[in-house]
Amino acid sequence: MGSKLSYAIFVLSLILAVGGIVKAAGLGDGPSAPVEDHRQAAIDNATPESAVTSVLQVHLPREVTVQGNLLTLGQISVVRGDPALAAAAARIGLGQLSVPGQKAILDRPTILSRLASQGIPAQRVRLTGAEAVIVRRFQKVISTEEFIEMGKTFLRQHPPGPSICETIPTVRPKDLILQGQVEDLQVTPRYVKAAARGYVTVQIAVTGDGKECGVREIPFRLKYQCRRVVTAKEIPEGGALTPENVKIETVVSDQPEPANWRPPYGLVAVRTLAADTEIRGDMAGSAQSPVVVLRNETVVIRIQRPGLLVTAVGVAMQEARSGEYVRVRNTDSSRIILCKVNADGTVEPML
Repeated sequence: MGSKLSYAIFVLSLILAVGGIVKAAGLGDGPSAPVEDHRQAAIDNATPESAVTSVLQVHLPREVTVQGNLLTLGQISVVRGDPALAAAAARIGLGQLSVPGQKAILDRPTILSRLASQGIPAQRVRLTGAEAVIVRRFQKVISTEEFIEMGKTFLRQHPPGPSICETIPTVRPKDLILQGQVEDLQVTPRYVKAAARGYVTVQIAVTGDGKECGVREIPFRLKYQCRRVVTAKEIPEGGALTPENVKIETVVSDQPEPANWRPPYGLVAVRTLAADTEIRGDMAGSAQSPVVVLRNETVVIRIQRPGLLVTAVGVAMQEARSGEYVRVRNTDSSRIILCKVNADGTVEPML
């Protein structure tokens, strides 16, 4: 009886020991779920790393025609790779075709640069196909707005004069509908004779595949950036114009600024000018020196040369300022002679 009891105790101890080992090793039913969770977490953590190492494949055709004027990588190439990465890359912008008939050439370095700027380095991109893509825009209609924009662009690139700040179309050209599919569309703007001052006319000729498709002429009114002089405070008649009492303002005008324009500093007001008055040409003039010789006044006629001084007395026939010429009657001979007035009031005969 005692031996049987000892054997039973031994077997029970062995079972308990084996159960503890199984539990410690995680081989029982209970611990299996946490093990699977850790394994799935490891897979999930590895997924982004796999995406980072995926390669974006971009195939470039030699030439492509696109709809619209905004260019994207998806429009001008075939993009393959991880779906999310390929979709993001296809939306990357590559510029625009702003003028009908314009073509763009996009080479590999340009495309790699745009991809890198969006966080896709060159190491993750594999380019195939052409070295560069020629991109043209499919065009069925050249609209009024496109004609106007072409005219404005031409005026910006070839301004008809200095200081032009705005060009305003006075006529809206009609849309031009292109017949059939045009492969090579060309637009050529040029100047034609303007009808009036302050206006220019731009003629735009459209050709498709070497044949003329139409011509549009757009008159533009020009606006100029000019300077004007305004009184900063009241200036009395005869007061000199200085930086302290006048100010220079920049305004938009229908007429260009004169080529010889300069600030009117040093001129004097010909009448009293109120504050905030625009000063025009007839409101100011050159400062005049004071009258130094009066009519019927006795003056000294003076001739001075190195080693020689001759003086006589005469009577001025009119008033005059320094530097002006005056007729003088010699008191001794009664002869009337023409003299130049000196700053000290004497006069010098014009011999």
